[in-house]
Amino acid sequence: MLSRRHVLAAGASLGVGLIAAPYVARAQETTLRITGWGGKWGQIMASEVGPAFEKEFKCKLQIDTAFPFMPKLQASSRSAPVYDVLHTNSNEQWAAAEMGIVEPRIDARLVPNLADVYPYAISDKIVGVSIFTSAIGLGIRTDKGYSGISSWKELWETKYNGVRGGYVIPVNSLGQAFLMMCGTLYGKGQMDLDAAYAALEKLKPIKLVDFTGAMEKMFLSGEVGMGVIHDSGIYRYDGDNQPIDFITPAEGVLSLEQVLTITPGSKMKELANAYVNYMLSAPVQKRLAETVWYSPANKTVKLDARYDAKLLTTPEKVAKLIQVDWKWYNARKDEIDARVNRIFRA
Repeated sequence: MLSRRHVLAAGASLGVGLIAAPYVARAQETTLRITGWGGKWGQIMASEVGPAFEKEFKCKLQIDTAFPFMPKLQASSRSAPVYDVLHTNSNEQWAAAEMGIVEPRIDARLVPNLADVYPYAISDKIVGVSIFTSAIGLGIRTDKGYSGISSWKELWETKYNGVRGGYVIPVNSLGQAFLMMCGTLYGKGQMDLDAAYAALEKLKPIKLVDFTGAMEKMFLSGEVGMGVIHDSGIYRYDGDNQPIDFITPAEGVLSLEQVLTITPGSKMKELANAYVNYMLSAPVQKRLAETVWYSPANKTVKLDARYDAKLLTTPEKVAKLIQVDWKWYNARKDEIDARVNRIFRA
């Protein structure tokens, strides 16, 4: 359990934690409106992480876990947005930034824990700050005789016809990132769309799903033997005796970032910055990472051995992450959607 003692102790040990945060708690209770995931993330936020923040900062968290978030934020007033803090993946954060409904950067003077994040978390590929990341690579069934897999390109081998898994690219960001990876694998880079389209043609036959949860179920049922998936979608079954494993290809893994931004019209800017700082604090990062198998952005976090062995917790492991250019992709999304729909409709 997170406690005030734990949080304050962590802040003191870091020298820049919550004690140093500039937020000043008010006598009257206030509400911070944020977005978040369901499942185990939602459970731990509701039972531990959220209540500890509310107690520390004398406020209430109002968490929206009902997708989609973007239309609701777009439809609300710019001066009174429906959210103070938007938590979603990078592709949507870039779209929100282009529309001017989230602030593109987090002010390091107001979020001291930003000093402890890995460079990828605030790189030029990120709007706001990435508080966690998953690694997108290859999942396999370990009971089908598949072995020695080391490259993304093995997904194209004919022995996986009928058990190969991927995503409906227009609606799934893992599929969109994978499309850019195809450009790197078979062309001149992420932006080589002709090479990516040609590679996707050669992946057929392939089983496509719209959500990552559906991909997990296909792995568990044996419908898919090899497919594109994030490491959390495999590691969350660690200890359940499931015949599945995650492969980190030699070419690297794609980054699936969990990103926080603050809305320009928020009336709770001070509290919103305190929340971002809190989510980057070492005790919160450790608790959430060891619950949902996300790699922490805070480089000072020490995970238990079971998690440290698998997640991206060192500069050497983090160096395997490949970040994609979502601003570039979003600008061409309609064109890409039309082309991939033709590819997989045939």
